[in-house]
Amino acid sequence: MQRARVVVAALVVAGGITSVVTADPPRPGTEENGLTENESATLWSRDTDDYINQSAYRERYGENRTAVQQVANGTDVTFTRPPATAATWTRHDFQDLDGGGPNTSIHPPHANRTDGAFIADAHATIFAVQPSTRTHLAAGTTPLYIAPNGTLRGFVDYRVRVPPGDASGSTTVDWSLVSHEIDTVELQADGESLVERDGAHTPILAYQMGRNGRATLTFTAEIGVRLRQTTRIDRGNTTSVDVTYHEESVNVSDTLSVAVYNLSATAHSASYPNGDAGVAVFQTRPWQGFTLPERGARVRGIWRFYTARNPDWDTLVTATATGRSVVDSPALPVGVHAYPSRIGPRVEPVRDGPELLATWGGDQATPAGTIGENVSVDVVNQSYQATYGLAARTESIEREFLHVTGIVRGVNETVALEDDADRKLRRSTLSVNVVRQNQTAAVLRVELRDARTDAPIQLADRDRLHLIGGETRTGAITINGQRIETNRSGVATVTVDEPGVYTARYQPGSWLSHDPAYAPATATARWHPLGSIDGWLALLVGVGWRLLPFAVVFYAGTRLLRLLDFTTRFQES
Repeated sequence: MQRARVVVAALVVAGGITSVVTADPPRPGTEENGLTENESATLWSRDTDDYINQSAYRERYGENRTAVQQVANGTDVTFTRPPATAATWTRHDFQDLDGGGPNTSIHPPHANRTDGAFIADAHATIFAVQPSTRTHLAAGTTPLYIAPNGTLRGFVDYRVRVPPGDASGSTTVDWSLVSHEIDTVELQADGESLVERDGAHTPILAYQMGRNGRATLTFTAEIGVRLRQTTRIDRGNTTSVDVTYHEESVNVSDTLSVAVYNLSATAHSASYPNGDAGVAVFQTRPWQGFTLPERGARVRGIWRFYTARNPDWDTLVTATATGRSVVDSPALPVGVHAYPSRIGPRVEPVRDGPELLATWGGDQATPAGTIGENVSVDVVNQSYQATYGLAARTESIEREFLHVTGIVRGVNETVALEDDADRKLRRSTLSVNVVRQNQTAAVLRVELRDARTDAPIQLADRDRLHLIGGETRTGAITINGQRIETNRSGVATVTVDEPGVYTARYQPGSWLSHDPAYAPATATARWHPLGSIDGWLALLVGVGWRLLPFAVVFYAGTRLLRLLDFTTRFQES
């Protein structure tokens, strides 16, 4: 099997290693890893995107690429849900990892090594825990969420120091290795044993955890060796032989900080007067979204995903009694990463899917600095809302089948929406009337009432808080660009000074925060100064005052013409 091409420059000096390593992932189709060529091409978000065109690729490798492979050669591929490809690759690639034998210890550069009297370069190192997702929440905050039921793969190796033989005078000492083995391997969570089994160089430990929240996983291996020391003493005509057995056992371990990921979603629903349904889901941890199975529609939050190798395993160190060297790693673990996307929350289908009503959650600083080099994804570059809650409006919903999906592959939950918990949105009655006016302005009276009970709806009430999050409740009426709120009587007034048609729009607060909750409403009023007798009188008076100078001039001109006509007649006579 061809391996990942890794360029290594190494210098071995006095048992130490100086190396510069850059990794170039395997070309799609060159690995037997359980994936198609297209799936393999999407794995390597941490590679250098050194794009070459199709003709250059065909000349170099003698074959063409698919469209997916060509895209992956120039950028990184992201996903709307955690893909299974990372676990499939890791599971197959792990089979290529093995120990080096009693005289050689193979370990990754970051391994915690332990030396004893006879055991050297011993280590137990965590290769991968899956299903899991490394989540880029904020600067300095990248928890590794793991499924409560999953698999840990580890690598254990060591070498045995067999003392050299010694001959001094009549005494000869020889050493030989009798046995060596990895006795047991164990996985613990915060000191509690999850699974223990017979040892192996590449153990696969399936675990189950009922807990939730942060934990420290400890992967431990016990290594034992037995040596025989033979001492011969030549006493002339006789030789005495003394055989002594030496045993040594060391415990080696590796730890990993994780957060056990369980979904515990709460759901709320509402019924609109026209028969539409509203649904809202809240989860205290980052999660993917929910699905409405009867329509195949999905509502998802801000999270998207990519896959990348763990660069700690790009190379392995081969340690012997005479020195150390760097070798290409035969196994590359690949993990899933979640990040907040600039695309933001979305609904699917895009055009005729549900209507996204609201998102809420804590504000987080951009995690762009945690993504790392050579990863080209659309991560948010400013503070963002983590979308712990999502609310949407849809045509209908089957309340028994609300499917909630997490950001860790396979961690899902079905949430039931009980009929007795459904909130009914009421119709509201909104009216607008002109109550006072003159030739320059009018006062509009806006009234909002419950259509069923005729009770006034008060909007100006700061003591009523949001049922989720404790924020002040919302809801207002807009008219003429102004935002107004009704009093205890359900009434508000607004003054306008331009003739025209005025439409009042009641935009109620979310049904998540209001009980009772209401549907939107509109009402229209028309105002013009000529719409009343007073307006006509004011118009006539105004026009009269404006025409008065012209009337005076006309009267004066008429009198002057008569005077001139009289003078002319008098002179002629």
